[in-house]
Amino acid sequence: MKPNLPSLLLLMLALCCGCQIATQLNVFEQQTAIPHQSWDAKFRPVFTVNITDTTALYDIYVTLRHTNDYRYSNLWLLITTTYPDGKSIRQRVELPLADATGKWFGSGMEDIFFHRILIQHNAYFNRPGTYRFTFEQDMRDNPLPDVMNIGLRIEKIGRRQQVTADAAKQVSKPTTQP
Repeated sequence: MKPNLPSLLLLMLALCCGCQIATQLNVFEQQTAIPHQSWDAKFRPVFTVNITDTTALYDIYVTLRHTNDYRYSNLWLLITTTYPDGKSIRQRVELPLADATGKWFGSGMEDIFFHRILIQHNAYFNRPGTYRFTFEQDMRDNPLPDVMNIGLRIEKIGRRQQVTADAAKQVSKPTTQP
């Protein structure tokens, strides 16, 4: 049976729309391999993200792959965020990887485990432009063995609610008691 042209075009259109929707949901995702699976504190992966939609809300994740031999139940990161105007902030973030019994939270295949850890919910970007996220491992071990990849994932999850001037006045009006 030969596929007819309209059916084929319709299928291609549906596939393109599906791909477009997927790209709109996953704004950014990038992984960086850790050289020799041993993270030296001097190795500082940088993730550069171009933000155009300042009306959106985002969830920001750190992604991590490690071997089963990783000896800690967490990983401490120093994350430096550099804004489009050149200003930057640095935050220390804990990534929990295992429970008290040592069971990994992430998904695993044999001796490799993957984690996607939410570090900021409902984040928003005040101005469009290029943002840089620099990751530094902040553990006692240097180098930190058995870490394979580190990454950043930013998902668009909704829209910010804009407060209009009238709404702000409405909220700030004093209420009167009878």
